[in-house]
Amino acid sequence: LKTGRVAIVTRGRYAGKKVVIIQPLDTGSKSHPFAHALVAGIERYPSQITRRMSKARQTKRSKVKPFIKVVNYNHLMPTRYTLELEGLKGVVSGDTFKEVSQREDAKKTVKKALEERYTSGKNRWFFTPLSTFSVAMVYL
Repeated sequence: LKTGRVAIVTRGRYAGKKVVIIQPLDTGSKSHPFAHALVAGIERYPSQITRRMSKARQTKRSKVKPFIKVVNYNHLMPTRYTLELEGLKGVVSGDTFKEVSQREDAKKTVKKALEERYTSGKNRWFFTPLSTFSVAMVYL
């Protein structure tokens, strides 16, 4: 599991959500003594857009709600996809989770980066929710 790899969370509140690995920690840390990764993912995916919609409606429907989390390697399923988010490595770190204000600032930065990536049209698969069939396959 390397930086930039897209994975799917298989357990917990964000099960079935796609995440990108920001910082893998194979040996663990003092607060989390197991192999884990700092991830940023999409809690609420952007809605579908059609040509008939007005610009205002298109911008509203292309909003992304992100989350940042520390996830155990056992609860991640890596995919073949990668997503290069260069600016996030310095923003999200182990210290980010200590204070609420730092966490909110990091989420705002992640939101801006993900929305930029979505509007540019790159990494289309990352911004679509998993189908119900593939979510069921994750649990089997």
